[in-house]
Amino acid sequence: MLVEGQRKLEADLARFKAERPEVIDAIEEARAHGDLSENAEYHAAKERQGQIEAMIADIEGKLSRATIIDPTTLSGDKVVFGATVTLLDEDDKAVRYQIVGETEANAKDGRISYNSPIGRALIGRKVGDEVEVTVPSGDRYYQVDKVEFV
Repeated sequence: MLVEGQRKLEADLARFKAERPEVIDAIEEARAHGDLSENAEYHAAKERQGQIEAMIADIEGKLSRATIIDPTTLSGDKVVFGATVTLLDEDDKAVRYQIVGETEANAKDGRISYNSPIGRALIGRKVGDEVEVTVPSGDRYYQVDKVEFV
């Protein structure tokens, strides 16, 4: 993952860990109301606690397995993870994507996963290569115009 993705996950982790005491307090308060079998507040708080613990475990797992990559330290003429690629479509209209990890992907921001159809088609390509991508809306054709590491 990229450094930005690591920072985002670390911020999410801190937020979930900060929410833990609030949920524990909510569980204690709901317990004080008596009968737990019909206590909706208690069940809601316990469910939220389970969600928080699952999210914390998921994020900690991702961070522990992640290899952090700074694209500015990369170079070359091939499309690799972290590269920013400018493509020309069939109408010579430029489209720009950065190849990122699945947790960082956001197509609206031009950040696509290396595991997406376009990402898989681009990995290993060079400037001038033509790329055919099969997407749900049909086949698309691109030409790699520029590979940058920013």
